[in-house]
Amino acid sequence: MKKIIFLDVDGTLVDYENRIPPSAITAIRRARSNGHRIYICTGRSKAEVYPELWEIGLDGMIGGNGSYVEDNGHVVMHRLITFEQCCCIVDWLHERGLEFYLESNNGLFASEHFEEAALPAIRLYSKRKEQDGAEKVTVRSVFPDMIFGGELYRDDLNKVSFLLSGYQDYLDAKAAFPDLKAGTWGGKGEEALFGDLGVKDIDKAVAVEALIHYLHADMQNTIAFGDAKVDVPMLECCAYGVAMGNGGAEIKAAADYVTDAVDKDGLYRAFEKLGLFTP
Repeated sequence: MKKIIFLDVDGTLVDYENRIPPSAITAIRRARSNGHRIYICTGRSKAEVYPELWEIGLDGMIGGNGSYVEDNGHVVMHRLITFEQCCCIVDWLHERGLEFYLESNNGLFASEHFEEAALPAIRLYSKRKEQDGAEKVTVRSVFPDMIFGGELYRDDLNKVSFLLSGYQDYLDAKAAFPDLKAGTWGGKGEEALFGDLGVKDIDKAVAVEALIHYLHADMQNTIAFGDAKVDVPMLECCAYGVAMGNGGAEIKAAADYVTDAVDKDGLYRAFEKLGLFTP
């Protein structure tokens, strides 16, 4: 039976130095040659899905942690932050003196002082991921296509990420925007480096279900791969869930199988174990 496979990107398909292991490329191409469908399911917006990812060969994508769904170029679903919500978020962040970037399929749009303000957090995040040369990374090396000086009042947003001066900023954002979904990333709990705001009642599982419905497919034929807490709903809704060896305790507890780390050929080994290379 042909499978529909959902791959998180960062920490699953791509390592923490933004490299795609050659074995992962081989795994995807071999599986697709056998008729399996493969979609990335990521927190990235489409603007951050660079050509080297599409060149592997994909059937489509889920982006913005579930707000955007695309199948072979056709937009299946796109839930956006409204223009009014965006204006309120931007004004609120400016009032608090918090730098941020807006995540859109049309690009990443940085606030006025994001590049300088975010540098310590970006380097700490890289260090926590054990990235070589973490002390030398820059905002522009991490976000090569980020747009500086662009329009910040927008109607095309999937989500917003903002620097935390402390965990209270996240708590206050959650209270200030009950009509949005508030989260954090870059560390557990009070160690988080960034907060984010996205479309309410959206996660990767909602997007997977929307795509399966569109494809008239059976959820029993789905497999999900992830490495982080945000991937747990996706693993729980799919018939079979795989956690990467570099993942945290929560994703491993939710998985049916734990493979090796992303940079230890974990994706390839799991594809092989699941028989995705067998005609």
